Amino acid sequence: MAANATPNVLAEQACRALIENEYGQYDRLIEVLAPALGATGLDHLKQLVLKLSQESQQKPRAEDRKVVGWGMGGPLYADDLAERHRSSVVRLALEAIADAQGDVDAFIAQQSEKARGVPSVAVEIAQRLLAAGRTEEAWTAINAINQDRPGWIPVEWEQTRLAVLEALGRADEAQAFRWLCFERSLNPEHLRSYLKRLPDFEDLEAEERAIAHALSHPSVHHALGFLVTWPALDQAAHLVITRADELNGDFYEILAPAAAVLDAKHPLAATILRRALIDFALERNRVKRYQHAARHIEECENLADRIEDFGRFEAHDIYMRHLKAQHGRKSSFWSLVV
Repeated sequence: MAANATPNVLAEQACRALIENEYGQYDRLIEVLAPALGATGLDHLKQLVLKLSQESQQKPRAEDRKVVGWGMGGPLYADDLAERHRSSVVRLALEAIADAQGDVDAFIAQQSEKARGVPSVAVEIAQRLLAAGRTEEAWTAINAINQDRPGWIPVEWEQTRLAVLEALGRADEAQAFRWLCFERSLNPEHLRSYLKRLPDFEDLEAEERAIAHALSHPSVHHALGFLVTWPALDQAAHLVITRADELNGDFYEILAPAAAVLDAKHPLAATILRRALIDFALERNRVKRYQHAARHIEECENLADRIEDFGRFEAHDIYMRHLKAQHGRKSSFWSLVV
């Protein structure tokens, strides 16, 4: 693009680039060019984009439609994809122009009623309204989603809702919501934020309540992740020992780091976690995990002498005998065991 182009010429060049934005290379073009475009260029670009949205597209005859792929609903036609691309270019460009012009309402106008119920879109709208000092409208926007489906609510939505509550001066409600968010997700950031706003000594009691809640959480893996991260390692070890039957060795990204953290002071819990990983790899024939499983066996062997009482769990030598009895024919695995 010409460095010394007039705002209107620059706007026309930008519009052509946006239409050709097949791979997202120009996604931030308007944001970058906004200072050079200025008010005149942005207005001109907006008119060009609106004109693009109003252009009538001639639909090819059924027999002339070109199939370019297949999806869940059947064939994907070139003309349909072209129309989707044009609609996307228009919406994203008008959003970016609205932001560059500081026009919150123009940004909101690009969001359908259905889209406004999506958490990520509600966040985008509420943050802009909040920045504009329109806190009551931000409150309406952030609450436009279906909160009965907590599993699909991202942390960004929770954080934005908290920011709106604080801006409205509803500190007590914000605290209650922080606790609710923690109970739901076991996100340690929510708990830290909650505790630092409590009077002295009350934070200790609240922390104990949080740990007790984690120990009884329906998901043993979420609970373990929280307790190790917090950290509350004694309670994490207790969780592993008392709820060992619920452990799923497929959660490698949680169990393996937790075992490493618990090694020093809680060898039995660390061993239980590694056995869950070993058992999963062998029972499900996950060949790609055999090398990890072999390493876990060596780690369990190194811990065995430090475990004074295995309790209801098998001692290491007994566990190994049973493992060989069940999976002795998996030579590709045993060849990796030192």
